[in-house]
Amino acid sequence: MTQRAKKPGTAKIRSAAFRRIRADHSSELAEDYVELIADLIDEKGEARGSEVAIRLGVANATVVKTMKRLQDLGLVTQEPYRSIFLTEEGWRMAEDGRRKHKIVEAFLLALGVSEDTARLDSEGIEHHVSEETLRAMARFLAQNAR
Repeated sequence: MTQRAKKPGTAKIRSAAFRRIRADHSSELAEDYVELIADLIDEKGEARGSEVAIRLGVANATVVKTMKRLQDLGLVTQEPYRSIFLTEEGWRMAEDGRRKHKIVEAFLLALGVSEDTARLDSEGIEHHVSEETLRAMARFLAQNAR
């Protein structure tokens, strides 16, 4: 077995990246839920757990459990069998997610990615993209606007 030359700091950089990804994953579910709740409120005037379950393709029990977690995080309020409401912090999270999604999707479209693929891919990327990268994407879009 031969020894490979190692790049200095590679393991440290990769471990930092892994930590960031794990942190991103922990907030991803909450971000998806609050964005969907905000969309439902904007579209229908209210968000109900049953509609959230249908839109996400999950069981009502999953939504109930997640709503409890989101309440504990201070992102939503809800009474049993009533509509779901976003707190001020929940609205901030939803708007931030929408902002990120819009920039990432526009960037992918500017690169020539199809609309359907850009829409789907931006949904995952938005949770993992840094503010620095978002600013660079926005600059690129501003410089290349037609």
